[in-house]
Amino acid sequence: MAFIPHTAADVAEMLARIGVKSIDELFDEIPASLRVRSLAGVPPAMNEQQIGRLMSERARSDGRPLCFIGAGAYEHHIPSAVWAVTTRGEFYSAYTPYQAEASQGTLQLVYEYQTMIASLTGMEVANASLYDGASALAEACLMAVRANRKSKSQRILMPRTVHPHYRRVTVATAGNQALRFEELPYSQAEGRTLPAALARYDGEDVSALVIQQPNFFGVLEDVDALSAWARERGIFVIAVVNPTSLALLKAPGEWDAGGADIVVGEGQPLGVPLSSGGPYFGFMATRMAHVRQMPGRIVGRTVDASGREGFTLTLQAREQHIRRARATSNICTNQGLLVTAATIYMSIMGPQGLSRVAAASHARTTELVGALARVPGVRGVFSAAYFHEAVLGLDRPVAPVLQRLADRGILAGFDLAEHYPELGHALLVCATETKTSADIERYAAALAEVMKAARAA
Repeated sequence: MAFIPHTAADVAEMLARIGVKSIDELFDEIPASLRVRSLAGVPPAMNEQQIGRLMSERARSDGRPLCFIGAGAYEHHIPSAVWAVTTRGEFYSAYTPYQAEASQGTLQLVYEYQTMIASLTGMEVANASLYDGASALAEACLMAVRANRKSKSQRILMPRTVHPHYRRVTVATAGNQALRFEELPYSQAEGRTLPAALARYDGEDVSALVIQQPNFFGVLEDVDALSAWARERGIFVIAVVNPTSLALLKAPGEWDAGGADIVVGEGQPLGVPLSSGGPYFGFMATRMAHVRQMPGRIVGRTVDASGREGFTLTLQAREQHIRRARATSNICTNQGLLVTAATIYMSIMGPQGLSRVAAASHARTTELVGALARVPGVRGVFSAAYFHEAVLGLDRPVAPVLQRLADRGILAGFDLAEHYPELGHALLVCATETKTSADIERYAAALAEVMKAARAA
């Protein structure tokens, strides 16, 4: 830490005041068998200058590889103004004040963020944020069960085309709260959920259907047909979306005229760097009819007694802070700093900028798939349209190929073997607006060399 204020005398005075002899005595309720007496392998302490040098050396050793991995987190260009403003003291230190009315700047920013997310998703209201996209889906499933009063089953239809990590987090979060998750199969020819897969549920009590658009394979689902089936049967629709794609694709609020009931997703593409996997933030939007079942907090705009405009926490479930047993959720905070970056990013980019990013990402992925599919031993897997990710099939195991490409400075994609073994040697690749034709040519040439060498061996 840069500043530790307590001297040995301060600690001794504190212990004397509360009547104990040592810091260890404060933790005497912890059994001795559970205490760690030493930290084996932890090196000696360093000063600030030494730590700075060590971290710089380690950062350089990582290099700057070309990244073609997507799978839920995406490398986009972030204008330098985004984090220059986000890290100003007014935002950087103003994290989720409980008496938020004292911080009008923070409240206004969250209000603007909510407005942008609601507009992007085509919904009526959005909350301040959640921890990440996976936990947002878990919260959406719990919310759907509470809000869909026509259903008593607590059954959630979960397509296998939904991100496997999202599915695991959702089951871990909500599976012990009496929710039942039932997997829907997908077409191995098209890479998406077919409406025919829903026929077996006709006449049954189902609480919600989850639809990811684009799905984990990058493929575009037939969202109108899927959501129409659910709406005709009184089943809530939970949409999981990539916010960048919404600059081009139909907003979930407009699916099949009636639209989705709850929309969630990962906000990382909106100005948040990959940063070794986090922290990111989740977003959630819904219809006004369901707003009181939505976890988290909502900022509203109003006027005071003098007619001056102001911002205030309009809705927040106070039992999330106080009476936890009655809470709609254990989410009682928001990812304030990351939401700040996303709001500034969306403000700078605007609708046209977001559209250009989405269109460029799709174009680069189309170029990438075309270049890689020309390499002997590589083929396209699915026939349906995609956004900025696609699945390729190789004629040999993917993991060794990825390792050899990584040795050449190329992070070549995501191996699907663990999560989708039925696809064989399948590789998920992604390109965004950050990739050039030269980058794609370098990847294709390196892949051709690796595949040729593997065949020769």
